[in-house]
Amino acid sequence: MSTLLISDLHLHPGAPAITEGFLNWLETRAADAEALYILGDFFEAWIGDDLLDLGAADPTGTAALAERIAAALKQRAEAGTAIYLMHGNRDFLLGERFADAAGATLLPDPSVVTLGDERVLLMHGDSLCTRDEAYMAFRAKARDPQWQAQILAMPIPERIALAKQLRDQSGEANSNKAEDIMDVTPAEVVEALREHGVTTMIHGHTHRPAIHDVDLDGAPARRFVLGDWQPNQGWDIEIVPGQAPVLRDFPLQG
Repeated sequence: MSTLLISDLHLHPGAPAITEGFLNWLETRAADAEALYILGDFFEAWIGDDLLDLGAADPTGTAALAERIAAALKQRAEAGTAIYLMHGNRDFLLGERFADAAGATLLPDPSVVTLGDERVLLMHGDSLCTRDEAYMAFRAKARDPQWQAQILAMPIPERIALAKQLRDQSGEANSNKAEDIMDVTPAEVVEALREHGVTTMIHGHTHRPAIHDVDLDGAPARRFVLGDWQPNQGWDIEIVPGQAPVLRDFPLQG
């Protein structure tokens, strides 16, 4: 039995190839998985679980998409795969209602879990990007329960407009930032590994899939970075007991 990890699918109605590719992946590559960890940015945007009340009336189409995705995850969970969801910087308002509909468990960021034969630190990854001071300020606000409550109290149309505004601002800001600013801060990686007492970290967020060797106080450690899904390509990590994690890319098939 294997464990699978994915992140950064950024599911939204405008990317049907990724949706179909994920659903196919769930039925094929994930069919025999003991556990599935989704490490954030599963959706491109999430304005609150009450979006599901709109169903087909949701003007963005996200509610209908989410219902379809939740049903597929629920089916996989009922077939025996434990499913875990971690918030990302795009879908930090995902709540228990969606998790219940998907048969999933919300996982704190960060979390240490035993995968295979090893304790592994799982993160979305955005908290490691400390050189991006503007983003870190926004992250602190966005993860504040009081701020989230204020947002969730807004009418849904206002939240939809706010989500679009934030995405537009993020895209514009990122286009003007140096590449290294948007990547992880190496010292933060070492500190996180040290703090949690592990030698393996897995995260997403940066869209820079790779396996990095890390010097952890003179001992070897590793950082696995998941890739973001594209209409023709997906990424996952597979962990089998007794074997090292494997980072894989594959063509998406709808």
